[in-house]
Amino acid sequence: MKTLMVQGTTSDAGKSTLVAGLCRVLYRKGVKVAPFKPQNMALNSAVTSDGGEIGRAQAVQAQACGLSPHTDMNPVLLKPNSDTGCQVVIQGKVVCNLEATGYHAYKPTAMRAVLDSYARLVLQYDVIVVEGAGSPAEINLREGDIANMGFAEAVDCPVILIADIDRGGVFAHIVGTLALLSESERARVVGFVINRFRGDIALLQSGLDWLEAETGKPIIGVIPYLHDLHIEAEDAVPNTASSQGESAENKLRIIVPILPHISNHTDFDALRLHPQVDFQFVKINEIIPAADLIILPGSKNVRGDLEHLRANGWEQALTKHLRYGGKVLGICGGFQMLGTQMHDPNAIEGLAGSSIGFGWLEMETTLTQEKRLVLVSGELSFADAKVTGYEIHMGVSTGIALNQPALILNGQPEGAISQDNQIAGTYLHGLFDHAESCAAWLTWAGLKELNAQFDYEQVRETGLERLADCLEQHLDWDKLSNL
Repeated sequence: MKTLMVQGTTSDAGKSTLVAGLCRVLYRKGVKVAPFKPQNMALNSAVTSDGGEIGRAQAVQAQACGLSPHTDMNPVLLKPNSDTGCQVVIQGKVVCNLEATGYHAYKPTAMRAVLDSYARLVLQYDVIVVEGAGSPAEINLREGDIANMGFAEAVDCPVILIADIDRGGVFAHIVGTLALLSESERARVVGFVINRFRGDIALLQSGLDWLEAETGKPIIGVIPYLHDLHIEAEDAVPNTASSQGESAENKLRIIVPILPHISNHTDFDALRLHPQVDFQFVKINEIIPAADLIILPGSKNVRGDLEHLRANGWEQALTKHLRYGGKVLGICGGFQMLGTQMHDPNAIEGLAGSSIGFGWLEMETTLTQEKRLVLVSGELSFADAKVTGYEIHMGVSTGIALNQPALILNGQPEGAISQDNQIAGTYLHGLFDHAESCAAWLTWAGLKELNAQFDYEQVRETGLERLADCLEQHLDWDKLSNL
């Protein structure tokens, strides 16, 4: 058996992190390993080497394996654009928008894509480490399941169940999950991993002994709470404070509104961790704090999120911010909001129609059926700095604002900067991941003295190595090797 699946008792139990760590451990041992997630529902995504789109977590897991991301690593990606509907991405390409009931009927088609991608990976790699989605015990989602036990049963692979002890109720989570599985599914669970443990392990031992006796299944490991570990989030917006470093008065203040349909908020991980940045995600209905730079992020429903911003006073706050010399940057959907109008004639992101933008850049955007998915590299137009990243968008922007581009990507002008140098916008994701580009944008935003270039790419790599070291120490590798 060359496949092992990690499922969780709850969302955010640590599935993505455990898979990334297992992949890195195996990679360090010389094993040819690849990640796989049959179905992912997330608005954080990445562009792949074969020109498609997958969940951001699988791109990080690919990095842990020393691989370039590929669409076969996440064949089904669901990108919510309303409370009941989502864009369906199959093997990297958009195929349709579906409401929840419509997707339920679509699952057999999606499963064929899942098994097709999985079969290709099995032929190429020694080991496949699979990540489930949410919990396998969601009764209302069991029929036609392709994300958890439905997949495990289809390919006949063993399952590790991971549970988060930090949120409480870990024994109930594990035993309750097993109780809601079928007999064959319970037999497929080969052991448990308890995640985010704080304290003296001796005080937990009686509970571990009881759990093994009660279930007849082994504890494969207890992973300690790894403070300040950075592994990019699959979807949830981080609630951690900005990085430590200089005193707040010496930092550049940056805020980002949490839009109802915010996408690719991992764009800002480098800023959250930067020692000279005081970064804050701000809920859309909270008091808007003072800042040097306000960044409007990507969105899966740009017109809808623009109206939410207006309804909660952000247009007035942004106008005041600009009047007092602050800078504004829009990324992807946030870039589109900076223009004069947005048009969605084909109801791609909601109801068909047009919306008035903030009007600070002379351009209009029209959403089209074809999504642009491309890896790009180039340089900033206003500084001697290289940049790499990717574009994921369905909008085409036109207007005189684009005559003053913010970047030159793949030899072509991209984005825009206003004449007064206060407002900028771009479709590029990963804008701050490259040290040179990050430093240049912070200087543009008002950071007076850059102490040293912050290498976010190295931070990400260091996090994977630290995670792998932890798993090597705290997992029972004899039990894992038997799997």
